[in-house]
Amino acid sequence: MAMTHSHAGAAPGPFTLSIGPVLYYWPRETLMHFYAEVAESAALSVVLGEVVCSRRHEIKLTDWLALARDLSSAGKEVVLATQALIESEADLRALRRMAEQGEFLIEAGDASALNRLSEIGAPFVLGPHLNVYSRPALQEYQRFGATRWVAPLELSLSAIGQINADAPLMPTEVFAYGRMPLAFSARCFTARHHRLSKDQCEFRCRDDADGLLLSTSDGQPFLVLNGIQTQSAARTCLLGHRDELLAAGVSRLRLSPSSVDFGVVIDAFDAVMNRGKDARQALAMLDAEALPGGFSDGFARGRAGLEWSGA
Repeated sequence: MAMTHSHAGAAPGPFTLSIGPVLYYWPRETLMHFYAEVAESAALSVVLGEVVCSRRHEIKLTDWLALARDLSSAGKEVVLATQALIESEADLRALRRMAEQGEFLIEAGDASALNRLSEIGAPFVLGPHLNVYSRPALQEYQRFGATRWVAPLELSLSAIGQINADAPLMPTEVFAYGRMPLAFSARCFTARHHRLSKDQCEFRCRDDADGLLLSTSDGQPFLVLNGIQTQSAARTCLLGHRDELLAAGVSRLRLSPSSVDFGVVIDAFDAVMNRGKDARQALAMLDAEALPGGFSDGFARGRAGLEWSGA
């Protein structure tokens, strides 16, 4: 895959834009095209890997490593993420192979990844599904080898600011855009929806590029089924919280991929967060996207997660 990096000479802003792992089961060609576009974007960091379901094996570790090398040669910082829910010995073996590859930084998705990474003495990123709710907890993980953390989605910016009080222990990344991953289950809800067993799911999640939307009885978008993962229908969007993010000691913003005009999302966050453009105009652009569910910023404000301030 030929890649170029058109933003290599851009002056860095206060925020590093980080592209989170693709949470959906996209065809290989779609995935490669997506990352070719990311390579030419203003995002400086990319997280790769299958974090939801081990049955999604069209892209194997060797493929992720090859893609990581391509993105790295395009000027991106690359992180490999492990699964958030380990269910079998095969999952553990795959985790160990990724942890021991030694070429790229690992984002730990669960406690088993933490265990293996601390055993081999490899530095790592704390993923968003690990429980870090206090400065002492972050200090404990730092002793195990953590060099960066992604705050849990439900943690408010004021709480993050308390953890980072005086000076951040390590770079802090927040989930700043995308449908929120809320829960994981041993059951596959997409398969169940189609009256299939998990082991004979026919990979129906490939039919839904942005997950399977669920609505309330009165027709309001509510949740999204994505295999064993449940997401919010609303998209977290922290474009209007630049000052609060800076005050909380946040230096990295995670943008979670979607199939609809994702390049517009990257450009909007770069324009507002790093180049001082007007947030309202950027929000209007993002609101024109086809994904239903609207925006939310409740967790960031210490409120119910689905609330939207209109910021």
